[in-house]
Amino acid sequence: MLRLLLLCGALGCGAEQAAPLAFTMLQLTRVYRGNSMFRGNASLNGQLSHLLDENNVTQVLPLEPPDAWARRQNEVIAYLKNFRQLVQLFNKERPTNFTQHLCCHLGCRLFPNGTAQSFYEVTLNRTAFLSFHVPNATWERRWPGELPVAAFAQAQLMKYPITTQDLQYFLNTTCVSILQAQSARTGEVSGRSRAPLVLGLILGSLALLGMALGIFLCTGGSC
Repeated sequence: MLRLLLLCGALGCGAEQAAPLAFTMLQLTRVYRGNSMFRGNASLNGQLSHLLDENNVTQVLPLEPPDAWARRQNEVIAYLKNFRQLVQLFNKERPTNFTQHLCCHLGCRLFPNGTAQSFYEVTLNRTAFLSFHVPNATWERRWPGELPVAAFAQAQLMKYPITTQDLQYFLNTTCVSILQAQSARTGEVSGRSRAPLVLGLILGSLALLGMALGIFLCTGGSC
């Protein structure tokens, strides 16, 4: 029995594994007849930190000072405006009468041993569409079967640094720095923050796909 207890202690039997810290973002975009509607949120370690409702972006947790947050709001509002204009332009060329649902889910996790994991996943009409392979900064198709528009969107995203290297940096460095700063305050995970927390709250990254994916929102799935 003593040997069993010692072995169990060495293996951590009965002990709860510490949960990783997490910062996640979610954006839902609905497009119908050239009109775009936005919903979204961001959560820091399970606690709601930001809300996106149409053109209204609010900071629930005081993670940025008022002046910095005001600049961030303007960036997000400008992005959403450009996205709407892009969709309207394409809809004039190829009008559609059906609804498209685009969901972007991204974020990072920081584990107790100091390692991190980042992700970016995209679904189209509730079906896995694309994912971003963070270590290699490459986009991968997830759509089941062949779909020309998936290959087209993947190729477009791979053309621009903002959707490859910049996105990789955001997920690997900026996002993780948020959790490191949170960890430094709570003491839950060892390690020091390498960047200010405010650098990570670029909510425009919730919709980095708009530049390329907006192209197909009015195509009906054909290129």
